Amino acid sequence: MADIATDDTDTGKQSRSVRVVLLALMIAMMLAMLDNMIVGTAMPTIVGDLGGLQHLSWVVTAYTLATAASTPLWGKLGDMYGRKGSFMTSIVIFLIGSALSGMAQDMGQLIAFRAVQGLGAGGLMVGVMAIIGDLIPPRERGKYQGMMAGVMALAMIGGPLVGGTITDHWGWRWTFYINLPLGAVALLAVSAVLHLPKKRAKARIDYLGAGLLTVGITAIVLVTTWGGTEYAWTSARIMELIGIGVVSLVGFVLWQTRAAEPILPLHIFRSLNFTLMSVIGFITGFVMFGATLFLPLYQQSVQGQSATDSGLLLLPMLGAMLVTSMVAGRVTTNTGRYKIFPIVGGVLLITGLYLLSLMDTGTSQFTSGVYMAVLGLGMGCLMQITMLVAQNSVEMKDMGVASSSTTLFRTLGSSFGVAIMGALFNDRVQDVMAERAGALGSKVTEQSAQLDAASLAELPAAAREAYQHAVSAGTHGAFLLGAVVAVVALVAALFVKEVPLKGAGPNKGDEPSDAAPAQAAVTEAV
Repeated sequence: MADIATDDTDTGKQSRSVRVVLLALMIAMMLAMLDNMIVGTAMPTIVGDLGGLQHLSWVVTAYTLATAASTPLWGKLGDMYGRKGSFMTSIVIFLIGSALSGMAQDMGQLIAFRAVQGLGAGGLMVGVMAIIGDLIPPRERGKYQGMMAGVMALAMIGGPLVGGTITDHWGWRWTFYINLPLGAVALLAVSAVLHLPKKRAKARIDYLGAGLLTVGITAIVLVTTWGGTEYAWTSARIMELIGIGVVSLVGFVLWQTRAAEPILPLHIFRSLNFTLMSVIGFITGFVMFGATLFLPLYQQSVQGQSATDSGLLLLPMLGAMLVTSMVAGRVTTNTGRYKIFPIVGGVLLITGLYLLSLMDTGTSQFTSGVYMAVLGLGMGCLMQITMLVAQNSVEMKDMGVASSSTTLFRTLGSSFGVAIMGALFNDRVQDVMAERAGALGSKVTEQSAQLDAASLAELPAAAREAYQHAVSAGTHGAFLLGAVVAVVALVAALFVKEVPLKGAGPNKGDEPSDAAPAQAAVTEAV
């Protein structure tokens, strides 16, 4: 683990260096999380300028696909060739993608450049968590990873507001250009202050494994993105993608048992804690991104809020998540204990989702805010504890792989959550509209079960009221499904083996972590 303070005379200087590095890591995490939030707000303006409305969804999908597919590769590159170099490379690629996206002249160029941006973003998220794993002892790590969870929550809160402000005053291209000065600060800070041991692996990169995993992940994300929207779930295209995904992932698993330097070493799953954290991370992603999709829709359609106000009304959930993640990190640092947080988080997750499923057309903003706060408390207990325990469950040489795997499972969980909860929501909305508004209701939602504010305002009063009931029914089904899925997270948490985390120095009562052998010291952390 990191040897941050080697003697008293250097302690102050090294502490300042650590703070500078952590600030750079927070900026990098903010860039990765904030980008989609900002761009989403600017999309109507982008389409008005560049055209290509039929390709609109690919602006987001290209970024998501590239991020998910590159995540495991970045983690392995950091383990093999050094964390600092791979992290700085990912920042540079992200900034190049940002600059090119801002200069795009048509929708095709924008989609391609967004893929470049997503390729860098995958390395940003993995690099941040893996570097914290290198720099900070496990006992201290929860506090700093809780800070990163806070950054994620702030990005979700501030993204739409920042995106709208930049688009209105500077133009949509600045939603991409704004990344350049921030990224440059992070790049310079990391370059000047972060010093980690250089690595040079003799083994070659597992290109076949990387290719199989990329194809498999791409197929999964496309199935969850296109299923029920672009194509019917039973269509030939979706079936083909499912087949490609299954064959690729099975081939990947088989190859990993033979590869000299596997992209995703299967031995890390021998740790029960690591496997359980992967499951919990998947469920957390499933629930979190589903909630951030359907809550604003409910607030706009049923409670009559504007798009901006609906973003602000998510504050109870995101604020609770921020505070709880910070508290969980601090308590873990002070006590070295963590099992209570996944268990309490699982209970709160189920409770919050069940309460949200009770919302109807008469639910007040205060009541829905309380329900959202309960859900936020649950997510705050789970967000970074999953990363902390996963990292504590592997050897130091697999730190990057552990970080990337945990991030990947959360990303895949979000894709499945949006797709499955979305399909249930859409079906329920269309059924209720047909029941309450007859042929008119079916016609209103035949293209999409999600209407924007302008379309909703144009509906006759009876159809508008029917749609409000339909959205309430849809959110009921989606959140009830989320509550059922969250039970899996609670069950997984009950089986977590609490291994006390090692501190920066000898701690009475501390036991070795389940990473075997014990994590080696980083002799020149900063």
